[in-house]
Amino acid sequence: MASWAASGLVSPNVLTSNTNTHKTTSMPMFSPKNAAIPRRLVVLRASDETAPPAASAGEAPAAKAAKKPAIGPKRGAKVRILRKESYWYKGVGSVVAVDQDPKTRYPVVVRFNKVNYANVSTNNYALDEVEEVV
Repeated sequence: MASWAASGLVSPNVLTSNTNTHKTTSMPMFSPKNAAIPRRLVVLRASDETAPPAASAGEAPAAKAAKKPAIGPKRGAKVRILRKESYWYKGVGSVVAVDQDPKTRYPVVVRFNKVNYANVSTNNYALDEVEEVV
C-alpha cells in the first residue's frame, strides 16, 4: 500500500494556541500533482482533401427540417387555472415557461401575483389544466 506522501496527500501542521508546539491533524489535504507543468490544448483540423465537394451553383442548399409547432400557451400569456385542488383555482396568472418535451407531465409554469400558504407564487400545470384568457 502506498504512503500518504506518495499518493499526493499532505497532512497539515497546525500551531496550537497555548504552546509553540506543532500538532498534526488527521484531516487529509490533497496537493495538486504536476501543478508546475503547464498544459496545452492542441486542436487539429482536417485536411482540405477530405472535405466534401462544394455544391454547384445550380443545386439548391439542403432544406432544414421544419420546426415543430410550439406546445401550449406562449410565454407571458395570461391563463386561467382549471385544476380544482389548486390554491389558484379559477385564478389568472402569467406563463413563465413551457417545456416542449411531450413526455413532461406538467410543462406549463405559471406565476401569480398572490402567494399561497407556503409563500409560493409559482406552480406547474398540465396543458389541460390551463385555459388562455383573451
